[in-house]
Amino acid sequence: MAEWIALDRLALAPHPGRIVGIAGDTVVEHPQFRAQVLGWQQAFARAPGTDWALYFDDTLTFAAALLGAWHAGKRVFLGGDNLPATLEGLSPRVAGFAGDVPARYAPLQPDAAADPEQVLQPLDEAVLELVVFTSGSTGAPSAIVKRMRQLTREVDALQAAFGEQLDGAQVQGTVSHQHIYGLLFRVLWPLVAGRAIQPRRFFHEDLLSALGGQPSVLVATPAHLKRLPEQLDWSSLDGQLRAVFSSGGPLPTEAALQVRAVMGVAPTEVFGSSETGGVAWRRWSAARPQWHPLPGVAWRIDEGCLAVRSPHLASEDWWLTQDRAVADDGHSFRLLGRADRIVKIEERRVSLDALEQQLRAHPAVQEVRVLVLPGAREQLAAVVVPQATGAAQWDDAERRRQAQQLSAHLARSHDAVTRPRRWRFIDELPVNAQGKVTAAALAALFRPLMPTAEWQQRDDTTASLQFVLDPDLVAFDGHFPQAKILPGVVQLDWAIHYGRSAFTMPPRFVRMDAVKFQHVARPGDCLQLSLGWDAAKSAMSFRYVSDHGVHASGRVVFGDA
Repeated sequence: MAEWIALDRLALAPHPGRIVGIAGDTVVEHPQFRAQVLGWQQAFARAPGTDWALYFDDTLTFAAALLGAWHAGKRVFLGGDNLPATLEGLSPRVAGFAGDVPARYAPLQPDAAADPEQVLQPLDEAVLELVVFTSGSTGAPSAIVKRMRQLTREVDALQAAFGEQLDGAQVQGTVSHQHIYGLLFRVLWPLVAGRAIQPRRFFHEDLLSALGGQPSVLVATPAHLKRLPEQLDWSSLDGQLRAVFSSGGPLPTEAALQVRAVMGVAPTEVFGSSETGGVAWRRWSAARPQWHPLPGVAWRIDEGCLAVRSPHLASEDWWLTQDRAVADDGHSFRLLGRADRIVKIEERRVSLDALEQQLRAHPAVQEVRVLVLPGAREQLAAVVVPQATGAAQWDDAERRRQAQQLSAHLARSHDAVTRPRRWRFIDELPVNAQGKVTAAALAALFRPLMPTAEWQQRDDTTASLQFVLDPDLVAFDGHFPQAKILPGVVQLDWAIHYGRSAFTMPPRFVRMDAVKFQHVARPGDCLQLSLGWDAAKSAMSFRYVSDHGVHASGRVVFGDA
């Protein structure tokens, strides 16, 4: 068993022979890692400002930069990704960036000639802070400030609850260290416990190979565990897998039981949030296990909801969650769903959790999410993953048939007002980098993909139609963040789509001729699309015009399959 070194003293002195992590095929020992920390500390010490954002693809490099920033007295901001919108949102909050971000952000570099004799003082866990962001499940992400003290106490609780079963095991994971779950389980806990930090594994095949080599632990999310390929030879683990952790969202019963059957280990689910930190755990050795509080966490039921008090919180006050719960024998509890998922539709109270539960009971449904679509008249909507594959290829008639079937299934307990009015059938739920399904991603599925067109003329060789560019069209997303314009590739796609509706054309795209994009098209523009079909040449001409002039024109040639 490796020596436990407190996080505040981890980089004070070198510890020869202590393995910190794996970089490619190289084993990184503590003296080498401490030299990296010193390089970052001295770079951050010279950098202006207090607040700095970190984003690193490599977990071990991230760990060194984090400790270096803290030893320089910086407050660290963690973006969930390095997408342009995320970096633009962080930029006004911080003095600068370090890590894998575009050159225009001038990312800080570690001091290559750092003084190895630099004396470091213990980190002040009562002062140093880390800022993480919620996943935005109910809207735009919000910043959560975590004192180092909170993180340290949570690592202590994880070690007290699970450390004995992890002795001598490596930690493999599919979750990002840029989020609080991955930060704790794949960086901070391994650092102090002396477990080598491993690269993040994205693919099941790579994961299986890594897990089978020696005693291992898997840190994953429900999104990953629900997709375990049964055709892989999981028996090759041969008892090496000590534990499987899941967090970030509810682990469905079916997925939990599949993990237990396929991987030979009952998964351990950890419940908490960015605000509360870890609260409780349960192990799927039974069909419906109850939740047990983590060491040091006190809980009670207030007005039907779970309230917690723990050293993982920013204060010693009780924190009332929005999770409905009931006590189970006084030492554990069961969760009953979110209180904030009780909504009012036309003055009628509706439980989104209850709707989802009843829909999941239908044999044709694999997974489902119910949400409320805003508007002059709010509507319930359902996003369904059917048991049968290929939902993306269903035609309108099949989608209507499935929606009617599921609505009839709900009619036994919900009247027309409290049943979903709009439906989407997809092959898998959209998840973010943390493996969570967000309300924003679900709502985007109901945004218009195509404009509402009004046909003015349509015969064998000519057609024309007009439409107004709805600002909410998905085609405007990200193009561009500063000023939306309709992409040229979308204009071409729409022309072909409407051309196939108007004419009988061969199935195969061959080429484009004389395509020109002359004026940008913006939200609110009323476009006139003129189409022509030359059967002899298998060519369709198109032309977009508005009050601003000609936007685009050209020809598309088709051929037989």
